Amino acid sequence: MFGINGPEFILLLVIGILVIGPQRLPEYTQKLTNIVKELRRMATGAREQLKEETGVDLNEVDWRKYDPRQYDPRKIIREALLEESPAPATVAAGAAATSSAAAAQTPPPAPERRIERLEAGERAPFDTEAT
Repeated sequence: MFGINGPEFILLLVIGILVIGPQRLPEYTQKLTNIVKELRRMATGAREQLKEETGVDLNEVDWRKYDPRQYDPRKIIREALLEESPAPATVAAGAAATSSAAAAQTPPPAPERRIERLEAGERAPFDTEAT
């Protein structure tokens, strides 16, 4: 947690107790307890709201399925390369159908683009309201 190991945490706790002092220690302990209770209540409320809105209970989700460590790019590529390709006759028939469909639906030609140039020495138009 925060890169702090056990002995460092104990040392920080002792320093905190010395700085706060014995008079204010119960007050700060109660504040910490209230903060933890409020965070738990907020987490529970968020979980219930998510369940109501999505209909998915977080306890029922298989989180291992979403673990990015399980995806090995080499394995994915190997499986894609070893997939069986469709039969040659199917590919030829599909290509023929695609080419006839493409010929029937030729896109209209792109409109001709006109570029207007200023004459030599002519100033560019200036719009005072645009600046």
